[in-house]
Amino acid sequence: MTKTQFPKGFLWGASTSAFQIEGGFDEGGKGPATTDIGTGNPDIADNKIASDHYHHWKEDVDLMAEMGMKIYRMGFSWSRIMPDATGRPNKEGLKFYDQLIDYLLEKGIEPFVTLYHFECPQALVDAYGGWLDRRMIEDYVHYAEICFEHFKGRVKRWVTVNEQLIATAAGMLTGDKEPDPRKRLKNMYQMSYHVSLAEHKAISRLREIDPEAKIGPVCAIQVVYPKTCKPEHVLAAEKAQELMEFYLLDLSVRGEYPPYVKSYLKKNKMFPKTKPDDEVELKKSKPDFIGVNYYFSICVEEKKGAVNYQQPPFWISDDFDICENDYLKKTEWMDKGIDPVGLHIGMQKIYHRYRLPMIVTENGMAYSDKVEKDGTIHDEYRIDYLKKHIEQLKIMIDEGIPVLGYCPWSFIDVVSSHQGFQKRYGLVYVDRTETDPKQCARIKKDSFYWYKEVIRNNGLTKESIRGKQNG
Repeated sequence: MTKTQFPKGFLWGASTSAFQIEGGFDEGGKGPATTDIGTGNPDIADNKIASDHYHHWKEDVDLMAEMGMKIYRMGFSWSRIMPDATGRPNKEGLKFYDQLIDYLLEKGIEPFVTLYHFECPQALVDAYGGWLDRRMIEDYVHYAEICFEHFKGRVKRWVTVNEQLIATAAGMLTGDKEPDPRKRLKNMYQMSYHVSLAEHKAISRLREIDPEAKIGPVCAIQVVYPKTCKPEHVLAAEKAQELMEFYLLDLSVRGEYPPYVKSYLKKNKMFPKTKPDDEVELKKSKPDFIGVNYYFSICVEEKKGAVNYQQPPFWISDDFDICENDYLKKTEWMDKGIDPVGLHIGMQKIYHRYRLPMIVTENGMAYSDKVEKDGTIHDEYRIDYLKKHIEQLKIMIDEGIPVLGYCPWSFIDVVSSHQGFQKRYGLVYVDRTETDPKQCARIKKDSFYWYKEVIRNNGLTKESIRGKQNG
C-alpha cells in the first residue's frame, strides 16, 4: 500500500438527509414534519420539492454507481414512515425506501441509514410537544423497531440521531416555541436527555432484532481552541468542548454526563428531569461506532461579560465566549474559517476518550456554484477543501486511529434550512433556483470527477493531490 492509498475496504461514500433532498412532502402518504415549515421567506427555497430526489432517486443512484461509491449515508423521513400519532406505519413510505435500498444494493452500494436527521413529526409535536415529553421516547423506539425489522439484512449500519446538539437546539426543528431564551435553553437540555434515552433503547432493540447490524450516533464535533495559551483561555476551551460535544457523546457511549456538565447544569438549574430506572437504560447499551460531522473549528476565550442569550443555544455559557481565530481562512459561507487539521485534532480526541471506530459522515464546502456557458461547473475550491481533509484522515489512519470511511456532505446539492439553494455543497449540481424548481436536472461538477478518481484509486494520487480531475 502506498502512502496515499487507504486500507482495503475503506468506505468511500457521500451523505444527504431526507428532508433536504427528497421533496414529495405531500406524496406517498407522508405526514408533516417540523422541517416542512421552512423559513417562511418566499424568496428562499423550502423542502417541499428540495432536490426532488423523490422522483429522481434512480438517476441519483446511477450517479452514485458511476462515481464508484461504496456506501451511501442517507436518511429516512420519520413522518414518511409514521405519518401521524397512531403508530401505524405507512406502507407507501416503506415502499419508497424499499425501492431505493434495493436499487442501491443492486448497484453494490451499502445503504447507511440515519433514523433521525432533524425531521420531527409534526403530529407528535401537536399531540404532546415532541421531545419535551417522555412519550416521544417510546414513539421513537417504535419507529426504530419498524425500520429494524422491515430492513433487516438489507441495512447493516444505522445512525440513531444526527447532530443531537443541533436537533434539540433549534426551535424550528423541535417545534419548541418557548419565547424566553433561558427557558428555551432548559428545554434543550431536557429534550437532549430524552433523545439520549431513546437512542439507548433503540440500540438495545437492534441488538435483539438484528444482532449482526451496527449502530451509532453522529456527532457534530466541536473542535475548540483557546484564544491564547493564557490558562484561563485554555480552561474556557476545555469547558466549551465538554459542554458542546462530550456531554452528548458521554451520554451516547458511557450513559452518563461528564462531571463538569453535570455540575454546570445543576448550578444553572437546567439539569433535566429523570426517573430512577433511566440509569439502567443508559448504561446497558453501547454504540458500535461514532459518526463524525465536521466543517470548521471554533475559538473561545474566558468569559468577560454577561451571558448573551441571543446567540445559538449551545454557545450560551457563563464559562466562555466565542471569539475569532485569526489563523484561519474564511469563505463565503464559512465565517469561522477552513481548518483541515481540526478534523485530525477532533477525531483524535474522540478516539482517545472512547476507543471506538469512527466514520466521517459529513464534511464539506459550501459555495454559490455557477454553471458555465458550456455546462461545466468548476469548483476547485471544493476539491481543495476535500483533498486537505482526506490528507488528514490518511495521517490519522497511519497513526493507528480506526477510521472506517469518508462520506462528504453532500452527494447532490441540498436545500439548506436557512439559505435554500444559494448555499451549495454537492458533488452534483441540482439545476433549480430559489423560486423555480425547473426540472431539477443533475449536472456533474468538477469535484464529482475528482472524487471518482479518489475512490477508484482508493486514495489520493499525484494528480488528485494537485487537484486535477478527469471528465
